Amino acid sequence: MCGRILAVCKSPLKGTQKVDVGEALLVEGMGLEGDAHFGFGHRQVSLLNEEEIAKTRERVPSLKAGDFAENLIVEGFDLSLLKVGDSFKVGPSVLEVTQIGKECHSACAIRELAGDCIMPRLGVFCKVVRGGVVKKGDAAGGIGL
Repeated sequence: MCGRILAVCKSPLKGTQKVDVGEALLVEGMGLEGDAHFGFGHRQVSLLNEEEIAKTRERVPSLKAGDFAENLIVEGFDLSLLKVGDSFKVGPSVLEVTQIGKECHSACAIRELAGDCIMPRLGVFCKVVRGGVVKKGDAAGGIGL
């Protein structure tokens, strides 16, 4: 099962929305270069499915890439099938799932705006096993590499 990357997002500050930069360098053992979570242990890179973001966008049409503070948005690759320990490719890089979901901080702007935040339930967090430049349009998938 293979999908594609729709957005590559980063922000220099934790707890803020990210901005789609189109492409960025994934560094082995560190994460997305230039992002606030760079070097952040087991949650180096975060991913969400476009299909799930679209459901929230029905209630909040102004929602854009990075608003959930996700690094990568993928389409056509069902992240809900992943388990902790699974590996998969994004572009030339390999990520390993380290956590599914997270505790949302109390002042979540999306939760206030939309009445819900999907990151605590559907966010997939990974460490970078093999780095490389990842960009919009790259393939994403291949569980169990």
